[in-house]
Amino acid sequence: MANKRKARKGAGSRYHGNDARHQPRPAPATNMFTALAAAAASHTDQEMNPHLSERFTLPFRGRNDTHVKHPLGIAAPPLPSANKDIEEYFEDAETPVDGAGSWLDQPEIPLPADILQDVKSDFPDSSKPLVDIPKDIHPRPNKVEGAYNSREDYLQTHHDLLKEDTLGPLRDAVNQVREDPFLDESDYDNSASIGIYDPVYITGMVFSPRGLAVRVGFSLSRVKKFIRWKQSKRLITGTLVVLSPYEDAFRSKCIPAVVAARPLSALEMNPPEIDLFLQPDDLQIDPMKKWIMVESRSSFFEASRHTLSTIKHMMREPFPLSEHLVDVKKHIDPPEYLRKQPLTDLSSLVSMEDAEAFQNVNVLQPESWPSGDVHGLDDSQAKALERILTKRLAIIQGPPGTGKTYVSVVALKVLLANKGDAPIIVTCQTNHALDQLLRHVAEFEPNFIRLGGRSKDLDKVKKRTLFEVKNSMQQYSGPKKKQAMAALRQLTAKMQLLLTPLELGQSCLDHRALVKMDIITEEQAASLDADTQLTMGTSSPDSTPGVQMEQWLGRNLVQSRRPIQADDFGIMFEEEDFDEVEQLQELEAEAVARDDEDIDALKGPVTSLCDNQTGKSPGGDFNSDCYVRQYLAKTPDLTTIPMPHRGGVYKYFQRRTKDIILRELIHLAKQYEEIVQKRKIGQWEDDQQVLASSKLIGMTTTGLNKYRPLIASLRPKIVLVEEAAETLEAPVIAACVPSLNHLILVGDHQQLRPHCQSHKFEDEPYYFNLSLFERMIFNDLEINSLSRQRRMIPEIRRLLRPIYADALQDHHSVKDIHNRPPVEGMGGNNSFFFTHEWPESRNVNMSCQNDMEAQMIVGFFDYLVMNGVDSNQITVLTFYNGQRSLLTKKLRHHQNLRALPLNVCTVDSYQGEENDIVILSLVRSNKKGGIGFLENDNRACVALSRAKRGFYLFGNGEKLAINSNTWSDVVLTMYGKANRSELPETGQQRRVGFMLPLTCTNHGNKTWVEIPDDWELIKGGCDERCHCQLPCGHKCVLTCHPFEKESINCMQQCIKPLQCGHPCSAVCCDPCKCSICEQRSGGVKAIMKRKTAAALPASQVMINAGGVTTANANTSVQMEWKQYADGGARADDARMFQERKMIEAAAGEASRAHQEQEDSTTGRLIENSPHKTNVGVSQNTDLLIDLEGGAPAKAGPRKYRELFTYSSVARGSASASVKGKRRAPESDLLD
Repeated sequence: MANKRKARKGAGSRYHGNDARHQPRPAPATNMFTALAAAAASHTDQEMNPHLSERFTLPFRGRNDTHVKHPLGIAAPPLPSANKDIEEYFEDAETPVDGAGSWLDQPEIPLPADILQDVKSDFPDSSKPLVDIPKDIHPRPNKVEGAYNSREDYLQTHHDLLKEDTLGPLRDAVNQVREDPFLDESDYDNSASIGIYDPVYITGMVFSPRGLAVRVGFSLSRVKKFIRWKQSKRLITGTLVVLSPYEDAFRSKCIPAVVAARPLSALEMNPPEIDLFLQPDDLQIDPMKKWIMVESRSSFFEASRHTLSTIKHMMREPFPLSEHLVDVKKHIDPPEYLRKQPLTDLSSLVSMEDAEAFQNVNVLQPESWPSGDVHGLDDSQAKALERILTKRLAIIQGPPGTGKTYVSVVALKVLLANKGDAPIIVTCQTNHALDQLLRHVAEFEPNFIRLGGRSKDLDKVKKRTLFEVKNSMQQYSGPKKKQAMAALRQLTAKMQLLLTPLELGQSCLDHRALVKMDIITEEQAASLDADTQLTMGTSSPDSTPGVQMEQWLGRNLVQSRRPIQADDFGIMFEEEDFDEVEQLQELEAEAVARDDEDIDALKGPVTSLCDNQTGKSPGGDFNSDCYVRQYLAKTPDLTTIPMPHRGGVYKYFQRRTKDIILRELIHLAKQYEEIVQKRKIGQWEDDQQVLASSKLIGMTTTGLNKYRPLIASLRPKIVLVEEAAETLEAPVIAACVPSLNHLILVGDHQQLRPHCQSHKFEDEPYYFNLSLFERMIFNDLEINSLSRQRRMIPEIRRLLRPIYADALQDHHSVKDIHNRPPVEGMGGNNSFFFTHEWPESRNVNMSCQNDMEAQMIVGFFDYLVMNGVDSNQITVLTFYNGQRSLLTKKLRHHQNLRALPLNVCTVDSYQGEENDIVILSLVRSNKKGGIGFLENDNRACVALSRAKRGFYLFGNGEKLAINSNTWSDVVLTMYGKANRSELPETGQQRRVGFMLPLTCTNHGNKTWVEIPDDWELIKGGCDERCHCQLPCGHKCVLTCHPFEKESINCMQQCIKPLQCGHPCSAVCCDPCKCSICEQRSGGVKAIMKRKTAAALPASQVMINAGGVTTANANTSVQMEWKQYADGGARADDARMFQERKMIEAAAGEASRAHQEQEDSTTGRLIENSPHKTNVGVSQNTDLLIDLEGGAPAKAGPRKYRELFTYSSVARGSASASVKGKRRAPESDLLD
């Protein structure tokens, strides 16, 4: 801002800075190098660099200019006056706070000192660090119990923890590279989380309304394989990267940058390119300078950067609810607006008949509330709703399936019916949960807006995104945004002009411009003019820029080599993970929503940078800038410099030019940054007018922090946070805008905790993964818990007893067999723990996987599908990404499943979801190690509570029971040793075993599967033969199968008669074909369809395939057809062949005679042309062999593997085993 602000005296007060109202409008500049020289020539008495900014001033319309013109020239109605809160919010962000620590002054993008740390490497004495490298950083821990010392203590604790959680993984990656800078990516420890790109070169500048970006090209030489960028989480928008000069390799220098955009068109080039945002002081423009770039692939900066800014800003404003969040006051009062007016309309809770009686209810009096038989809520839901509506801080715990979201929606319905002027704010951790909540809201309130992110709900929610709503309103930009855009265009032209000497395709440096930059003197420039005039024989110097320099250099001017070459890894690609695409889009959607700009690419002009030509390197002293500078000071006539040294002198000119341009560009970049912020303020002021008219606004917690200035300007009183127990405390406290009266937290701290990017900050001693929701419960603040679940059948719900004890009860609907039918093919065993001892392994990313377990699960999945279960009703869950990828690959490659929709997810990504049947892959099975993620009770809770009617676990039960009390209780419960009061009502009581029990739906036979190969021996049923008649007429050769015979692919030989008269040579399930006709024609199809063949012998009756006859079939007709098929067709073909051969021979003789006559008279029509074979002569010399041998031999019936038979012999204390295996006699298969 123009004026320095005074230090604020207290939080919440405002100080309004005074910006310049008007600036002079200059003549427009042109983007040509000659214009730069001309501008320089008009100021011969001044240095170029210090005053470039004065020569290119920007037009900037005053703030009082509020007239908006329609783009078609139609006068638009004047816009209402803009809300000044947004502008003041940004002004306050720069205001000092009395007595506060230096943490408030830290920039948004980290400093080099935040990244580099001391390591044990021994650097040379000459490599003195250019930054103050900090020692190992230990932020103060989150305070689990008790009050914080002060508001600053609370805010700084969460700021420092979040900052270190975000930067820690990148710092670790950089330290690994510092210790050994030139290893391949896969050779570093924890290589799965490191991305290293070398070399990196600057290729251009992008002048975007979002900011000034540097475009870089980079090599994948350290990765050693190509990247499928569409599926890759490398370098996603919003990622923090660090660059270091190649020769320094992070010893003492680094530049932090943020990925601005990752357009696939640029990434898929070779070499790929990407755009980066840098701090203005870190700007770089030298296209020949070589860099190394490092990223941490395990952290995401964009999710934290806005939260860090929010926390710092909260030191400069009032902090509502601080008596609970900071001081942990236990008693909670009603919200202020309710204390003033407690009468509330509750008619939306009841039917139309009862509505009038509940339009004015004093909600602070419990006896005034409607009873449960009126509003339909169970007791726990009704009490939770009462707390939501009557407490300024409402905390609602909802165990799995108890209807957390339903209660939230009911509460929103009441709140919206009683809403004041400001919209209600709703926020969730994920886009998916937000869409789910807004879909429910849309049923009763159409006037809502979704802010930020990408909505996948195309029906209801996507239409209400801010982008779509603004488009439907045809809103035009306000004056502030227009002024900023005009200023950006002017400044862009100025900066492009400045970069002209480095622009791709430019000629040599102009000597007159070098004079104005104080690189050479007037006398030295005159010597070049004189030399050119002498050489060219002219009386005046050539005015074309660069001509004199080019002539002076002669052969010492060489073309610059492309600094970065294309990679060549053959067909080596990084392993794709199609299931990460959704997560990738989720992250990028938070980085750049469509409300801002296009997510895929930056908009705006691009200036490509390149050293088009350079001087031939002379070696020796002329490579030293100091030596060349002293040499030039003693050489007034440049033509006296020896020719071999001129290349070195020109390189010095280039380096000095780049330095001068860079200094001025940094100055202009700071102006550019200020104008970008003004544009953002103008954009948000326009958006504020749209949002203010809505009743409810939804966004993710990342969006809440990103758009907080905009949200705060709406002055909302009510904020509801869904998934509050799954979200870090730092993003949630952003909801405490100064106007807040009422904060509602809904979640379940027994399920997933928040995710830390650095595992060292989880649990003791930092407890950073403790949510605000859980911390309030630990400090005994008032809460309500929901208790009646409507998801799981009782035999699945009982597995949660170790976590919820008796707090979770069943709703009657889950006991109804019509609502929750038994799983098909499982004989009433709706849950089972298949235990094994197959060892785990690790994939290339060091993620755990278990191949045999995955094979077993794929076979079981196929079995369920064959029994009629829709694949959409099955979800496969696992705790590890490696196992998820393995399962997905095997399921997609399975012959029966590859075309089906598949749900394979990690447990962490499935909270809040449910499905009819869940298959859980536990993976861990080793002799010495632990069970990793499975030890976490919160993850176990989620895994155990997703299934509605079928739940099947695959893993090493003994390993889990030894290492976890929770899993031990689960295993004992399923075995029947614990919780015996809730034994299953159907199937066997013991639900743990080394063999999986199956039940044939056709015959009721029991089958036990022990290893993956056993799945090949059954077809969804049992081992009895089917023998049913297929629609084609063949008998089914499969074992018992539950699926319909119409869906079977018959693999027997089809002998249907074809139009050509031959029998079909294909298998029954394939389209009919004739191999004889195909061989005769050489595979060439006729242009026209063939007419029906001549009449068949007898009465032309065709016999059903497979020799099956009808009741009225004539035996003699069948025999005649058989004789025709076996011999008559071959004899007929032989006769036709002989006749055709005689006709072709006669035609060939006539053609040769005609040709001899042509040759004897006029000569050949085409001289030296090759002899053309007569088209009437057949070249198929193998046809007789085909005819003599008859039709191709019938393909033998498909051989099936051993059939499975079982007995009830017990295997130890587990289940029954395989009795024996036999091969079916061939006569059975041919029957």
